[in-house]
Amino acid sequence: MSEQQFEGGCLCGHIRFRATGEPLRPHTCSCTMCQQHSGAPTLCWVIFPRDAVEWIGEGGMPALYRSSDFSSRAFCPRCGSNLGAIDDAPTIGLVSGSFDEKDQLALRPLTHSFDTSRPSWWSIDIVS
Repeated sequence: MSEQQFEGGCLCGHIRFRATGEPLRPHTCSCTMCQQHSGAPTLCWVIFPRDAVEWIGEGGMPALYRSSDFSSRAFCPRCGSNLGAIDDAPTIGLVSGSFDEKDQLALRPLTHSFDTSRPSWWSIDIVS
C-alpha cells in the first residue's frame, strides 16, 4: 500500500510542495505570531517530518523569515502567500489553506493552541 500524498502551494503557483505520509498534529493556533503572519484570528496547521516534504514547484523552497529562536516562517517571494513554518527541529508546519484538497480528513484540526489569545468573539469548536 502506498503512502498518502498531499500537494499544495502558493496563490501564484511558483512554490509547490508534496508531503508524504501521515500528518502529525493537525491543529489550529491563535498565538499572536500566527495572527500577524496570517492576518486572521486563527491559523490551521498540519505538521510533517522535514524529510516527508518536497518542494516541487519551479520556485523551489519558499522564502524564509526568522520569526523565533526555533522557527522560520515560509512564504512565496513572488505573491507573498503564507505556506507555513520550517522549524529547526526536524519538522515543517504547512498551513492547511495551502493544500490543493483541503477537505481531506487527515488535515482536520484536532486541537487548538493559544485559545486565550483569540478574540473573544471568535468561537472554535474542535469536534472529536
